[in-house]
Amino acid sequence: MKHNSGESESRHEIMFREKFFVSTALSAPVLLYSSFIQGLFGFSLPAFTGSSLIVPVFSMIVFLYGGIPFLRMGRDELEDREPGMMALISLAIFVAFTYSMGSLFLSGSSSFFWELVTLIDVMLLGHWIEMRSVRKASGALEELKELMPDTAEKITENGKDKVRVPELEEGDKVLVRPGDSIPVDGKVYDGESSVDESMVTGESKPVDKSEGDEVIGGTVNNEGSLRIEVTATGDDTALSGIMNLVEEAQKSESRSQKLADRAAGWLFYIALGSGLVTGVAWTLAVGFGLTVIERVVTVLVIACPHALGLAVPLVVAINTSMAAQNGILVRDRIAMEEARTIDTVVFDKTGTLTEGEQSVVDMKAVSQEDEVLGKMAAAESDSEHVIAEAIRNKAEDRGIDIPESSGFDSISGKGVRAKVGGSEVHVGGPNMLEHLEVKKRFEDFVERSGRKGRTVVYLVEDGEVRGAVALADRIRDKSREAVKKLQNRGVEVAMLTGDSEDVAASVAEELNIDTHFAEVLPEDKDSKIQELQNQGKKVAMVGDGVNDAPALTRANVGIAIGSGTDVAVESADVILVKNNPMAVVKLLNLSDLNYSKMLQNLFWATGYNALAIPLAAGIAAPVGVMLSPAVGAGIMSLSTVIVAINAQLMRRKSINP
Repeated sequence: MKHNSGESESRHEIMFREKFFVSTALSAPVLLYSSFIQGLFGFSLPAFTGSSLIVPVFSMIVFLYGGIPFLRMGRDELEDREPGMMALISLAIFVAFTYSMGSLFLSGSSSFFWELVTLIDVMLLGHWIEMRSVRKASGALEELKELMPDTAEKITENGKDKVRVPELEEGDKVLVRPGDSIPVDGKVYDGESSVDESMVTGESKPVDKSEGDEVIGGTVNNEGSLRIEVTATGDDTALSGIMNLVEEAQKSESRSQKLADRAAGWLFYIALGSGLVTGVAWTLAVGFGLTVIERVVTVLVIACPHALGLAVPLVVAINTSMAAQNGILVRDRIAMEEARTIDTVVFDKTGTLTEGEQSVVDMKAVSQEDEVLGKMAAAESDSEHVIAEAIRNKAEDRGIDIPESSGFDSISGKGVRAKVGGSEVHVGGPNMLEHLEVKKRFEDFVERSGRKGRTVVYLVEDGEVRGAVALADRIRDKSREAVKKLQNRGVEVAMLTGDSEDVAASVAEELNIDTHFAEVLPEDKDSKIQELQNQGKKVAMVGDGVNDAPALTRANVGIAIGSGTDVAVESADVILVKNNPMAVVKLLNLSDLNYSKMLQNLFWATGYNALAIPLAAGIAAPVGVMLSPAVGAGIMSLSTVIVAINAQLMRRKSINP
């Protein structure tokens, strides 16, 4: 059964719960005064004037009160000419009620009253369980909503004011104290702390934040105070975007869901066909009579596959929430199912496998490396160039005390110069060496760096080359592990980049990637994906830029890095909240788990019908085995419980590589 929103699911859950308890209470007199139940358990209740009406009257009340929701939804399916689960349930209870009421006026016939009320009770219980399970499975979405605080401490000219979060606007400044939730997306302009982003990104470790770092609304500040400038509010926040994607994914139909819906439609016609065949066969065997009618009614009553309605939706709901908890947002349910079939993953290089910014990756020095690096950082202290920033960051990472500098001067196209420790130092590339007419050094280092497509920057002190650093786009920490894990799964890993062959080959070698495409123009990325597909490969593309959008769309599964451009995100089937290639491995593992649980649930759900319908038709009658509606309802209930428990067991499975 499909519902359009979390509110609708909650409303249906309450309705089915209330109707279950009331119907069960009203069913008690029917069971107690049923001759079959009394005979089965060896007891009797005193008869009195009107006691013979207890069973039919209370059965009618249960039918009208508890059965009406199913009849209405079944009617809607038939009007749409798309019979499914509700049509099957409606058929079962309507036939059971009509036959039982008719039996009151036919001598020698037996009624299905206690079976009718039991069937309705089981159906109400099953749908209550379904609604409750789906609501719980969707709990991640509710938890995300609860992450956002109601108020924030706004910094004003007069001090600080407590305001409602919706009142905040872009450009406002807020104070986030230790232990508080960050109210909006923003950028830190003062303070240092660590932030728990686990509910949003799936990252278990707190993330250090300082001036210039971006923060996400709904995440939790830890030990330090942060002053944040608001960059996004309301529906524009990352958390809001995540919630919308999760909600859309939970509503969307997968291929498995469509298969289950079609199966319910087929079973409706199978039930009618089985009833017809049963009627003809028994008529030919024993002649037309009450026995024939009873067999036909039994087939129609127990053909109801309630577990089938729960089999796929519950797995989908749990799967989606598990994905969100691990920083994986699924926009297309079909993509989640197809991910398990992927045999080739193509990564964009810059910003995906690499950091997308220059970093010092190697160095050479005449004396102490830290001393050389410190002097280079000092000379570059006033420069805003990306190379200068990379050198300063490397010095900071090493914990080097950067000496004081003075007399900074930028030499266009050649480098910089400054006074450091009483000496004149220059920092720059080969053009600077030619300009200064100094002797080159470290030829092997320079040649090796050149083969790998790295940029070499020298330190010249007092007219002599004292050291050199090699810069490149630094490979992400998790890239090596992700490539290895994918290859261990039997998945081929390829890399796509617009960089030179030297750079591409160097990164591919470092990551142990066998296939790489270098110097690929943006408009040609799409054709490279198609080229792999023409070889019969199932391809997933992972990218983050505008020029990746056509390739993401072309791929069997398009995966966008969440921090990438809006165009890339909109072109993708799956979005990774955090720039972590390991999330691709998690996606494939989750797809495997999703598929196996769906198959298991469909087996348990359809197994009931495969067993019950032939037995109800009387195929085993020659050996004395006849399936009654009561036993059928019991098997149906067991099937539903198994499906619900099996789906919930997904949560115990780890998708960590």
